[in-house]
Amino acid sequence: MVTTVDAVFSPDLSTACERPLFMVPVAAGFPSPAEDYLEGKLDLNKYLIKHPAATFFVRVAGDSMIAAGIHPGDILIVDRSIEPADKKVVIAVIEGELTVKRIRRLKDKILLMPENENYKPLQINAEMNFEIWGVVTSVIHPL
Repeated sequence: MVTTVDAVFSPDLSTACERPLFMVPVAAGFPSPAEDYLEGKLDLNKYLIKHPAATFFVRVAGDSMIAAGIHPGDILIVDRSIEPADKKVVIAVIEGELTVKRIRRLKDKILLMPENENYKPLQINAEMNFEIWGVVTSVIHPL
């Protein structure tokens, strides 16, 4: 299944939710007293959203971006203010449908590259209704 956008959301910046931030890596073995390593508070809105007015979220459907760490059901944080440069992961609209792909600009070609060998790149041509909605900056992936 080609990776598409399942839903689009706006960020809710009306609330701040700062949580403790531990700067020391967490060991998978014997636990250590974490309070010794507390660095302060972390607000995920401030950490993940650099340009609030230009940011939106999308929910992913499909598996064409698995090798990029983007899985079905993940939430992507998308920033419209970032230039969609070569090799960035972008949200694109092609013929009215949203998709997530890595953009490649090769000489005079624009390609949308999947990150799953079961899918082929899509070359954009002048006849296509094509637009970049934004650049993906982060992936929220549940375990």
